[in-house]
Amino acid sequence: MKNKILFAVIIFSIPLFARKQINDSLVNAGIRQIYNLQFKTAETTFAEVIKQNPKSPIGYFFDAMVIWWKISLDMENERYDDIFYDKLETAIDVCDEILDKNPNDVDALFFKGGSLGFRGRLKSIREEWFGAVLDGKDALPLVHKVYAADSTNIDVQLGFGIYNYYAAAVPEKYPFVKPFMAVFPGGNKAKGIRQLEYVANRGKYAKYESQFFLLTLYYGFEEDNLQALKYAERLFNEFPGNSLFERYIGRIHFRLGNKDVSTSVFKSIYEKAVSKKNGYNKNSLREASYYVGLDFIKLQPAKAIEFFEECVKISKELDDDEESGFLINATLYLARLYKNDKNYKKASEYYESVLDYRDYRDSHKSAETELTQLENLIKKK
Repeated sequence: MKNKILFAVIIFSIPLFARKQINDSLVNAGIRQIYNLQFKTAETTFAEVIKQNPKSPIGYFFDAMVIWWKISLDMENERYDDIFYDKLETAIDVCDEILDKNPNDVDALFFKGGSLGFRGRLKSIREEWFGAVLDGKDALPLVHKVYAADSTNIDVQLGFGIYNYYAAAVPEKYPFVKPFMAVFPGGNKAKGIRQLEYVANRGKYAKYESQFFLLTLYYGFEEDNLQALKYAERLFNEFPGNSLFERYIGRIHFRLGNKDVSTSVFKSIYEKAVSKKNGYNKNSLREASYYVGLDFIKLQPAKAIEFFEECVKISKELDDDEESGFLINATLYLARLYKNDKNYKKASEYYESVLDYRDYRDSHKSAETELTQLENLIKKK
């Protein structure tokens, strides 16, 4: 988990926001298409923006954001990384052509800062720390320069809000990241939240990204589930085609102990994933099968086994360098269910599998203890 969020939340990324209006309705339509995961439509929209304004960075930047959301739905998969970097490089090149002629062009500064921010964000997720730090260091002064030129721009506050919050929150929660932060000024969590809320309520192009960051910070750092749920529902109501927002709603209700609501949400996700609805991929199916399986444990253990086995199967397809929590937990539940069903051979196999996987939240201790109990039970027969 640490490796997934360190610089991903420090290197602020800004889905930016031209001061000069360039077919504003077309850009807004494309942004909505991105958040609804209508990728092909969004690509067509921003291709038209580029065709109409080939010397402006706005179309190139948002064309890269289509790829970013493809990555966001499956962060473990790196197949889109090179495409994303290439598209960001194109946006940066267009910005540099403008800045060579006018170093104070606000639009070019905006989109270059955003492109560097997103590039650093992905590098951090891929644990390319040095490159992530360099991109973040280059992006920060650009945003300050934009604000100095146009302090009325509400959207620019997104970059400041993300930075202020996470520059304080991440070192606080993960002290080992402090050396990487030495090159940056300190942050302020309360100020960062105020800035993000301001953009979330009043921003033009950036309000949805600001709402999403508020959702993730309340969910992952503040552990304020009610606030997280507020933003998850707000986003999903706005973008009912976005599976990630719906998955957050299910997770948060589960945390809150609203198991019936959580199960209902994940059953909906499961059905959409099985029917291959746009945006509901194997990651959605795996997560849904896991949570639906939990609901069947007591009353319909045979059904629980079906869902957990599906979760395990998908996890083995998706997991790459290390086993996911879904794989480990589902395997442990299968061992217990087969044990209760007196299928001791199957139970033993699943316990042994847990021990072969990485240790996840004391999974090895649980498996060892329960396997010993199972072996003693078999001896008594």
